[in-house]
Amino acid sequence: MTASSRVAMLLLPVLALAACNSGGGTRDTIRVVGSSTVLPFAKAVAQEFARSNPGFKSPIIESTGTGAGFALFCRGLGPDTPDITNASRRIKPSEFQTCQNNGVTDVVEVKVGYDGLVLASAVNGITMNLTPELVYRALAARPYGQPQTATTWADVDPSLPAQRILVYGPPSTSGTRDSFNELVMEAGCNANPAMEALADSNAEEHDRICTEIRTDGAFVEQGEQDNLILQKIESNPQTVGIFGFSYLEENLDRVKALPMNGVTANVENIASGDYLGARPMFIYIKRAHADAIPGLREFVAAWVANWGRDGLLAQRGLVALPAAEAAEQSARATQMRTLTAADLG
Repeated sequence: MTASSRVAMLLLPVLALAACNSGGGTRDTIRVVGSSTVLPFAKAVAQEFARSNPGFKSPIIESTGTGAGFALFCRGLGPDTPDITNASRRIKPSEFQTCQNNGVTDVVEVKVGYDGLVLASAVNGITMNLTPELVYRALAARPYGQPQTATTWADVDPSLPAQRILVYGPPSTSGTRDSFNELVMEAGCNANPAMEALADSNAEEHDRICTEIRTDGAFVEQGEQDNLILQKIESNPQTVGIFGFSYLEENLDRVKALPMNGVTANVENIASGDYLGARPMFIYIKRAHADAIPGLREFVAAWVANWGRDGLLAQRGLVALPAAEAAEQSARATQMRTLTAADLG
């Protein structure tokens, strides 16, 4: 296939988008997929966008989870694919390459703020001072490569309660689960010098030992819906749940965060980076759709307009970007700067 033929083939989905719009079809509406953690923020922006831009239809926003969102987003260009995917972690190099292979060559990455990954219990529930190492030893399928024998938190460390280990958390397709693996499980695993060495000698085995979670009932997946986790830990106050800080903020009358390394999850500690569970939130936009889907550029601009320290998103629990970072991300969003593989290196 010649270079000109390949370009023509890649343009077909974009032309299909334009034809769809000119004919008044279903793709005169912005379509967004992705993270359940980012979902409430995306909905808030969508509502504000609809109020401020009555000439455009309100965006359709689906909660698919971060991993599934990237899979849909990177499937290709055209009216049958989403325009934006929300993510509670950065796109992986392998996902970015899938996008490239499928013709989604101009991907715009915008960091919209920070959230925190929290381990929490009911307000009248179990209380513990945790560390990544303690959590890893409690939940790993093979802690440091050895059989998992702990049934209570006290089995992990005598300073912890003699209560059964029962943690409700997100599935493997969730960006929250990816963040949990990276920020807590791997950090706890690498506290062992032998595991740090294994990362250099056998990265695949290191990943299995550090991130594979036990399947004997001590950890229970509750899907992409944080409210299901909340219901579970409320019904059994001796259990622990894993979800985003923003959801915790909305339910402080029902749940409390368990300190990690002696640091409490709050806005100040997340913004400063003192809380180890701090994680960035992203949106990814198809630049090829920017002028084909009515209102897409304006919707992205609505994110920028509402992510300030006193803005709508901060009121909903998103931790605002520092000023310099906010300026950089605003420029990315406005200019639709595209991501490169080198950026992810």
